[in-house]
Amino acid sequence: MDKLPKVALPAIFAFILIIILLSKSAVTIGSGQAGVLYKTFGGGVVTDEPPLGEGFHVVAPWNKVFIYEVRQQEVLEQMNVLSSNGLDIKLEASAWFEPIRSDLGKLHQEKGEAYVQRVLLPTIRSAARSVVGRYTPEQLYSSKRDAIQQEIFDETEKIVSGQYIQLNEILVRDVTLPPTIKDAIERKLKQEQESLEYEFRLVTAKKEAEKVTIEAQGKADANRILSASLNDQILKDKGIDATLKLSQSANTKVVIVGGSDGLPLILGNN
Repeated sequence: MDKLPKVALPAIFAFILIIILLSKSAVTIGSGQAGVLYKTFGGGVVTDEPPLGEGFHVVAPWNKVFIYEVRQQEVLEQMNVLSSNGLDIKLEASAWFEPIRSDLGKLHQEKGEAYVQRVLLPTIRSAARSVVGRYTPEQLYSSKRDAIQQEIFDETEKIVSGQYIQLNEILVRDVTLPPTIKDAIERKLKQEQESLEYEFRLVTAKKEAEKVTIEAQGKADANRILSASLNDQILKDKGIDATLKLSQSANTKVVIVGGSDGLPLILGNN
């Protein structure tokens, strides 16, 4: 070091200082991210300008940039909630969300980088407990799953929409009931299904019986109408017509006219 020219020493220190300053000034923001600028000597967090976008940025070395994920994200929460009759239910739900890009500075200033733990998760837990407390375990297990999911979303979204967070979806992943309650519900559902099947068979049998009755009634009415339309003279005329047709046949036969009922008698060759 003593052998270096005295003029070169300041240049070396200046070069090193420039490298350090550049390393602190260069900021690269990745895909799906945005940066919040903090001005140490200029009023702190910048909230009246758009956040820094993707790519390479140079900022003053005494300022800071806080990088946020601005794509849709998912957070999973497992919690214990109480049903309307006080039973302990284990609920697993996930939320799809993203910070509102234009309000990223305000989000950082008021909520901080841990906004998910500070705002979103407590709101989901509160909404879930409020909603589930209005339903019975049976409703949670079967028929009301979609309605519960939508109600949790509505209550959560109502709160976080004013916290610079955009909530896209709430999904109820799993509802775990106490084993005894679950078994009782499954037995009840099975009995209801069997009852519905039995009622269906009864209705089907009743309709089939009604069909048979209607067909029998129709046949009876047809026979009654036919009987009412026939008389002795018509029967005799039809018998004579049939006799004439048979007499014209090549088969050997004997026709005797003048039976006891006035109709011809036909005797074959056998």
